[in-house]
Amino acid sequence: MLFSTFTFLFQFLPATILAFAAARRHSPRTGILVLVGASLFFYGAWKPIYLVLFLTSIAVNFGIGLRMADPARRRVIGIFGVTLNLAVLCYFKYTGFVFDSISALGGPPLPFANVVLPLGISFFTFQQIAYLVDVMRGAKVERDLVSYTLFVSFFPHLIAGPLVHHAEMIPQFKRAGSGRNAVMAARGVAIFIAGLFKKVVIADNLSQFVTPVFAHLDAGGGVTTPWAWLATLGYTLQIYFDFSGYSDMALGLGLMFGIRLPVNFRSPYRATSIIEFWRRWHITLSRFLRDYLYIPLGGNRLGEKRRYGNLLLTMLLGGLWHGAGWNFVVWGGLHGVYLCINHFWSGWRAVSSAQSWMGAMLLNAAGWTLTFFAVVIAWVFFRAGTMAGAWQMLLSLSGQAADSSAYVSPGILRVMDLPILLGAEKLLLVGGIAVTLALVIVLALPNVPQIFRYREYRHAPETATFIYWRPNAVWALFIAIAFTIALFGMWQRLEFLYFQF
Repeated sequence: MLFSTFTFLFQFLPATILAFAAARRHSPRTGILVLVGASLFFYGAWKPIYLVLFLTSIAVNFGIGLRMADPARRRVIGIFGVTLNLAVLCYFKYTGFVFDSISALGGPPLPFANVVLPLGISFFTFQQIAYLVDVMRGAKVERDLVSYTLFVSFFPHLIAGPLVHHAEMIPQFKRAGSGRNAVMAARGVAIFIAGLFKKVVIADNLSQFVTPVFAHLDAGGGVTTPWAWLATLGYTLQIYFDFSGYSDMALGLGLMFGIRLPVNFRSPYRATSIIEFWRRWHITLSRFLRDYLYIPLGGNRLGEKRRYGNLLLTMLLGGLWHGAGWNFVVWGGLHGVYLCINHFWSGWRAVSSAQSWMGAMLLNAAGWTLTFFAVVIAWVFFRAGTMAGAWQMLLSLSGQAADSSAYVSPGILRVMDLPILLGAEKLLLVGGIAVTLALVIVLALPNVPQIFRYREYRHAPETATFIYWRPNAVWALFIAIAFTIALFGMWQRLEFLYFQF
């Protein structure tokens, strides 16, 4: 079930809110049970058979956690639990990739039945691994099965995050939204609609300049340089508005039930370095990779060479987490190399002479340009379905002339799924304008949590902004207009990009 569907908006969500409100009047525990039931129904609506796998994963990890209450056996049982989770994840997500890679190297074709990837398996598996690791480190064992189930299955973050931490969520669930009030619920509705607008009005409309071009390249065709840059920049902005839109919707849904989820984006395309980019992009994944992979590998405690090796390995595995394909490995490896170069540069700059204010400003401008360009190039591998398609896109970006197989646009602009015949040249111009406007929004306007003064922004440096949400009639009218426009965009029914991960 997608957030951006009429079924979710006008059936599932109202029914869940009403049932939760009624249940809380009876007791907080009843409210938790309602959310658990709604979350399991939400997951099972996709493929009911995989609800069995989901519930088994929850039950097994909860049981492993209970057995870890004995300090003498905590580490052994914890390692077994983490290994079991990784084995299940690898089977569903990477077996086909491994078999295909072996066959591609010249080995005999290996018989393997394609397995449907369970929805959200990367997210709910990582969350439970983090829980087991924390218990191994001495965290309190969770003994309430209902609260633990809700921690894993809470539908706002279940499919595409944010990756939540048990210590920040379970206490909130046990209070069953006791801090919920009318203003919080109104803020939640407004944040949800803002995220919905980003997804169906901006991201989904940008996809028309991206999807056909990359599909043409993956099929063995070519593309002219203007279309290559339009498609690449279009995807750079599409994935931002799509994924940050989902994350905003998750924040809004959480507030509707009195639950505060962590912010996952802090305007990452404003970063002036790759280090800063990863502190702003998919923040909860960066936190997981740092706390449960990079630091356990040794972090920066074992010398510079080991530090760079740890960075590279962490990002390679982070890329592979996103998808079973060599293109994701290359994407992760590129960001690993970027981070190594950035840390080396930062160390050298720390011992260099101080800069004047003009020099610092120019350095920041150069840093932003280089960072944005590096991120854009890496997105090519993330988006392309084949390595050949990715390399052809890079060649086209560099100005290499396309041959007779170059992509030819039908010249049809789709506005909220309504076709408008423009012609290929005008469509390219309109696409350039759309990408430019989207980039201006990203760079010049405050982001959604900032506008709505979400928890992490109350004392953050970015708090100062010229746009603030207030629970008044003007904002209610503005949100209503945005919601009306978004409803027309929902006819396209495009999935969230991170659903495939």
